[in-house]
Amino acid sequence: MTRKFNLHDGQRGSALAVRVTPRASNSQVVAVLDDGTIKVHLAADASEEQINVELVAFLAEVLGVPKSRVEIVAGENGRDKLISVLDMDVETAHQRITAYMD
Repeated sequence: MTRKFNLHDGQRGSALAVRVTPRASNSQVVAVLDDGTIKVHLAADASEEQINVELVAFLAEVLGVPKSRVEIVAGENGRDKLISVLDMDVETAHQRITAYMD
């Protein structure tokens, strides 16, 4: 069963639901699904550790924040992950993600 996450404001930042597909030709944000999940293709190999490292670095770049502000808080061993972004509200995160897609 797939767990559903929604974007929402956290205590000190944002929580982003992300679905990751590894082994893509390049890293990119593919879509924002109807439930708010951000679909990301990563140019990382299949090891979970490498995928997680690449995802944090990629999202930090997309959002324009240091990697230390991006953390995987749930789903480290699966395709569906919950990401915390400190010191950024959900509206700003959403704007930066959609701007990156355009």
